[in-house]
Amino acid sequence: MPTYSYACTECDNRFDIVQSFSEDSLTECPQCTGKLRKLFNSVGIVFKGSGFYRTDSRGGASTASEPAKTSDGNGSSTSGSSSSGSSSSAAAPAAAS
Repeated sequence: MPTYSYACTECDNRFDIVQSFSEDSLTECPQCTGKLRKLFNSVGIVFKGSGFYRTDSRGGASTASEPAKTSDGNGSSTSGSSSSGSSSSAAAPAAAS
């Protein structure tokens, strides 16, 4: 639940109180029964921009969508997925006509 700050307009009493969003704002000072006003403070942190992602602060790190590259033992690296031009042991299903 959020904490709200109030100040009395008559006796300058200032206090904080924890209230839920659904509760009404306080209107009467508990010390002098004067009129209260809600104080608004500046926000501690502000996010600006088009969006923030988990990988924004990681320079050069690969993402999960890129296939991992492994070495085949001969000094050349291969991708985790096979390309459409290479031969494969698994045959593509033939289209029925």
